[in-house]
Amino acid sequence: MQRRTFLKTTATISAFTILKPGIVFGSGANSSIRVGVIGCGNRGTAVISSMSANTNTNIVAIADLFEDKLLAAENNFNRLNKAKNFAPLNKANIYKGSKAYMRLLENKEVDAVLISSPAYSHTGFLEAALAAGKHVYCEKPVATDVDGIRRVIEAGEQVNGKQSVVIGFQIRHASAYAEMVNRIQRGDIGEMLTVQLYYFSSGAALIDVKNVSHDEFRIRNHYYYRALSGDSILDQGIHMLDVCNWTLKAHPLQAIGRGNAKGRLDIGDTFTNFQVLYQYPDDINVTIHTTKVGPNFGDVCCKFIGTKGSAEAHYSGGVFIIGENKWDSGIAKSDTELTVQQRASGVFSSSLHDADANKEIAFIQSIETGKYLNETRSGAESTMTALLGREAAITKREMTWEEVYFSNEKLDPKLNLSQFD
Repeated sequence: MQRRTFLKTTATISAFTILKPGIVFGSGANSSIRVGVIGCGNRGTAVISSMSANTNTNIVAIADLFEDKLLAAENNFNRLNKAKNFAPLNKANIYKGSKAYMRLLENKEVDAVLISSPAYSHTGFLEAALAAGKHVYCEKPVATDVDGIRRVIEAGEQVNGKQSVVIGFQIRHASAYAEMVNRIQRGDIGEMLTVQLYYFSSGAALIDVKNVSHDEFRIRNHYYYRALSGDSILDQGIHMLDVCNWTLKAHPLQAIGRGNAKGRLDIGDTFTNFQVLYQYPDDINVTIHTTKVGPNFGDVCCKFIGTKGSAEAHYSGGVFIIGENKWDSGIAKSDTELTVQQRASGVFSSSLHDADANKEIAFIQSIETGKYLNETRSGAESTMTALLGREAAITKREMTWEEVYFSNEKLDPKLNLSQFD
């Protein structure tokens, strides 16, 4: 079935089958939200495990291309359900192959879906899930190319307050970051002058699978391929760019950058490092430096510099403001700073300690209460911000937001997915 035909058909069906939350979920928070997982790898398992632990969710269906992913997920997710006195997964609700996501979306037992597959599939899966009337939690980035970004914006505009659709930028729900952003926006560091962002990551482990097709090898190692992952700035640097857009309440106007693949294994076409200079409105210059190479994970940080002080947030290294209006979140600036008493009292060394739980609770509660969320626009703009930086670095020339956004760029992953059916 053609994509647009499928979307039109499911949208028509959904218009007659979507019920008010009170009808669907009975007594609201006392009735579980039934979730289907599309993409059962490490990220999907981590998110649904946290969601199960922190919200009233029941995992009722799973879909993936690969049998081994489904087998591992079935065992893990059955344990999660058992801990909450829910039934194990019905074998009939375990879907394999290229059409697995469509079969899951046709399942009337599924209220909401978690999309945690490789990035190349996010756009199509999100469109189809919304058209099928499901609430959606989609991992970032929303797309790997401009065509996908524009499609996600269009799909979000069709929601009309009838469903929740959130994108996996959980840092916006980290208490320490949220308080820092609030203080910046109320003027605690004065007029914004410049912003420094960086994300220094270890390289992705190569999954050395034997006796598989070239397509399967690339999918299992999608971080090495730009058309499948979007490249490292869309996979990781995008988190700091999202914090920047959130804080400045804007997206960049233009960018110039550099990048290369030094240190990468002789596989794929992604870069190991990016350095991009963005210009935001009000003549605010923002730099980002990302790496994804080597054995060690480094620091992740955003630093906002104003006329009255500076605000700084690290994944592990504290969240604080210095200057005229000093403030500290209480997050330890290093593990060595923590005393035995502090550890016992629950002082955190990670500024993201509550981010995932808060994000998932917000998503599930929006469904339970009918106060739906729609993050497609902000998610698409943060993806576009990273993509603008990627294209500026690849072309080695200054590029504007409009130039890239209206380029109709479309990356072809060149995959024959029917071989997995």
